Amino acid sequence: MLPLTARSASALKGRVRVPGDKSISHRALMLGCLAVGETRVEGMLEGEDVLATAAAMRAFGARVERTGEGAWTIHGVGVGGLLEPEDVLDMGNSGTSTRLIMGLVASHPITAVFTGDASLRRRPMQRVIDPLGQMGASFVSRSGGRLPLTITGRAPATPITYTLPVASAQVKSAILLAGLNTPGITTVIEKEPTRDHSERMLKGFGADLWTETTPEGTAIHVRGEAELKPGRIVVPGDPSSAAFPVVAAAILPGSDVLVENVGINPTRAGLFTVLKEMGADLAYENEREVGGEPVADIRVRGSALKGIEVPPEIAPSMIDEYPILAVAAAFAEGTTIMRGIGELRVKESDRIAMMAAGLAACGVRVTEEPEGLIVEGTGGAPVPGGATVAAKLDHRIAMSFAVLGQHAKAPVTVDDASPINTSFPGFVALMTGLGAELAVVEEQK
Repeated sequence: MLPLTARSASALKGRVRVPGDKSISHRALMLGCLAVGETRVEGMLEGEDVLATAAAMRAFGARVERTGEGAWTIHGVGVGGLLEPEDVLDMGNSGTSTRLIMGLVASHPITAVFTGDASLRRRPMQRVIDPLGQMGASFVSRSGGRLPLTITGRAPATPITYTLPVASAQVKSAILLAGLNTPGITTVIEKEPTRDHSERMLKGFGADLWTETTPEGTAIHVRGEAELKPGRIVVPGDPSSAAFPVVAAAILPGSDVLVENVGINPTRAGLFTVLKEMGADLAYENEREVGGEPVADIRVRGSALKGIEVPPEIAPSMIDEYPILAVAAAFAEGTTIMRGIGELRVKESDRIAMMAAGLAACGVRVTEEPEGLIVEGTGGAPVPGGATVAAKLDHRIAMSFAVLGQHAKAPVTVDDASPINTSFPGFVALMTGLGAELAVVEEQK
């Protein structure tokens, strides 16, 4: 356990860069593994989740090397060339790695065994097992499709047309990755748009992928037996990580923070849209495109926020940012209503329950619903604070309450900050560099 205490801070000021985008970093490693030749990646996130993906790619036969800070090279084995891992794949806390790599394995004639930490072992994998099973892969798992899990792929696999029952970029990506080594055309239909990093990067690697609008939704097609070409990938800053200094600056009067080089892909930038609707003084500067992804510097100043009803249809573009949005809502004037977010109950923790409990413990008026949260804000005044909040191995819960504590009358402590390293190594140093009051209590031995 690594407790982290947050105390009331004055205005945050400065310019920072957050770590590379986690979703793009995962996919760069995986597609580099499936390309023949050398892929170079710059700006790679070097958090624990991505390092788990790198280790898995080595287990499948790729040569993956770190050549400098954020700089990596991958020498791939080609589509159809994955080797069978000699040992169990320990995916740590990374649900993205696990689900996407299951897709890779599904259309190769190999067997792989997945496990992870206590949090990951609780997360359901059935939503990926179902479509991959239709393609011919077979599975042995704990009840509910939970890890530890064994998958045996089939080659040739069977191409399918699959309509996503729940908006999920992970499920979509797993099917598309399986489709790369499957004869014919594999199709995923999504009723609501989800993050499209896989589609962008697959095209960049030379996959034959196209989309069309249908009465059921957007259909994404990929032609199998693909030959992927290596290349150079520049990873922008992760908008999910940028969310924490952005909200911290928005809730603290007098703050002026510039977060540089942030990915603003429309399928990921929902939080920034919602914050603007709440009245945040937030603007994109120096908008540009890097490696096929839209990027900008985000300037945010202390703002008087107002509660709103968040449209449920925006949820897929900000599903990971609801915990920090709930923190922003705690300081808004009036009520913020967040509904249609039942997906949060099957993340690293039950994020609806965890945020409701933590906010209530810190003196915020909050109502928990089966698929939503309703937060009554203070109108900009500090919250009471004074609580110790359980992170339950969830990095976003830990960082969210570290931000809440910056504008609390009494210190707020997160019981265990160690999960933060899964996605945002250097979080405490970055925030304190802006003026945040954060202190980590080293584990006693």
